[in-house]
Amino acid sequence: MFCYDGDMRHRKTKNKKRSTILEIITKSNHETKELGALLAQIEQHLMLLKKRSGALVLSLEGDLGSGKTTFVKGFAKGLGIRETIQSPTFVIAKIYKIKPSTIRTARTLEHFKNLVHIDAYRIEPKDLPAIGWNEFIKGSRNIVLVEWGDRIRNALPRKTIRICFSHNTKNTRTVRYICQEAR
Repeated sequence: MFCYDGDMRHRKTKNKKRSTILEIITKSNHETKELGALLAQIEQHLMLLKKRSGALVLSLEGDLGSGKTTFVKGFAKGLGIRETIQSPTFVIAKIYKIKPSTIRTARTLEHFKNLVHIDAYRIEPKDLPAIGWNEFIKGSRNIVLVEWGDRIRNALPRKTIRICFSHNTKNTRTVRYICQEAR
């Protein structure tokens, strides 16, 4: 399991919005995948507790090789997706079907249905309508993971969760989970 070597802090940003920052050190690709799977499961639980007005959008930010695609592989596994996950560098967007959660509540039918994996490295905000961006982010049953989300920051929904990856050593990464406002 990954090692929690960081802390959780609450900060006020420039525009006086509260943000939560969770900083975690992963020490292998396996731990980065496990972190992705854990966050996917947490988001599934939150989906059942709170109604969303649009998609859950996560902006994955970091240099080449920092762990973004590895994280997505774990996230997809945490959602029960068994397909092979690859970075959609050339197809730009790939959609995976999510099976219903095993969590049983009165709202079980309101589960996430699609994982949309986007690679924004080679696109600009003006290109987004051509890939179905507006439909992706409006669907309350979609989870949208955007690798290189910082390249299209102005097009991201206001409640986008930022996950920032950085290299520490050859095998270790710092992963920062930044969530603005209370969800």
